[in-house]
This record gives sequence, C-alpha cells and structure tokens, in this order.
Amino acid sequence: MKRDYQLIYEKLYNHYGPQSWWPAETPFEMMVGSILVQNTNWRNVEKALLKLRPYLDPESIDLLPLEELAQLIRSSGFFNIKAKRIKAFIKWFKEYNFDIDRIKKKDRQELRIELLSINGIGRETADAMLLYAFEKPVFVVDAYARRIFHRIGYDMPVSYDGFQKLVEKELPYDLVIQNEYHALLVEHAKQFCRVKPICKGCPLLSICDQQID
Repeated sequence: MKRDYQLIYEKLYNHYGPQSWWPAETPFEMMVGSILVQNTNWRNVEKALLKLRPYLDPESIDLLPLEELAQLIRSSGFFNIKAKRIKAFIKWFKEYNFDIDRIKKKDRQELRIELLSINGIGRETADAMLLYAFEKPVFVVDAYARRIFHRIGYDMPVSYDGFQKLVEKELPYDLVIQNEYHALLVEHAKQFCRVKPICKGCPLLSICDQQID
C-alpha cells in the first residue's frame, strides 16, 4: 500500500479538530510529565503531578531530596527509578540555568543527542520534549502510532529512528503539524484504534486494512 501520512493527518484533524497538546501549564511541567508517563497511563501521572504541584519548578525540584521526590510521584509507578531520572534531567537542565529559551536556539539534532545522553531519557521521551517544550518539529514514535499505521496496512520499520525518518520525509517540516499529529494519533488510539478496535464510525475506516464488523 502506498503510504500517505498527510492523508491520515487530514482525516484525523477533520474528525477531532485541534488538540492543543501537551496537557501542561508550563514547558517544565510538560518535561516532567514526559518522564512520569513512561510505562504508565496519564491518569497516574495526573495524580503524581497534583502532589508535585507545590514544587513544580526546576529550582524546587533541584533542592528536593531524592527520597521525598520519589514519594511524591509514587502514583506514577517505578517511582524510585523515575525520581532518579528527573534528578538526572534537572542536572542537565541546570547547565543551561533552567533557561528554556536558550535551549530552543540549539540545533535539533544536537539537542536530541544531549537529551538522549541523560539517564532514563529514551527516544520517545526526548522527542516529546523536543516537540512540546523546545518547539522542534519532530515525529514522536509511540505505541499508538505503530498500532494505527500497522492496522492501516503500512509496513513500518521496527527501529524507532527508521520509523521516524520514513514519516518525516513525507511531511512538511512544520511545528504545528507535528504537534497536532502526535496528539491526534493518541486521541484516535483512545477513541477507536484501541487494543480491541472500534471500527464503526472510525475516520480512517476507508483506508484501513483491518476492518472489524
């Protein structure tokens, strides 16, 4: 099947409208949330962020003892590991004096390499930060994107970077499109393209290989 990522985007956008992602009040909250959401669902992250709210700025997190941070984010699961990852991220962020605007001026690939060097920051988390906090157009490859494209009938690369490059070369280098695309895929996976799909009313039904009655 000929891949048409732009068509998928347009169909999802026309159905769901703008998503205005990421769900966070500040870029810093977004970055912390992207670490907390690893291996859990967003409801658990929301509980952790609520407890973390009084400390939700980089200076406060930097001063917060590791053990106390871990207890505050307990609802997100793997809280001891995630607390160490947040602290590792804060250590890197502090090198820039917690100045997001300064970081935004860096080259996308150079910044991505730096993020990936931080303990516990993998490709998906790094790209989410690049897109939603540092405003770099990048396609975020997650389980939802893999599921949706596979069901449509696209033979996608197994590797993260291979998958990403295949999609990015067909899309405009545009921050708004990449921002909305990721959010729309997440919403579609929740509404229709679930583990057990709901095909009736699906906006991608006309181009999908795996239709279920």
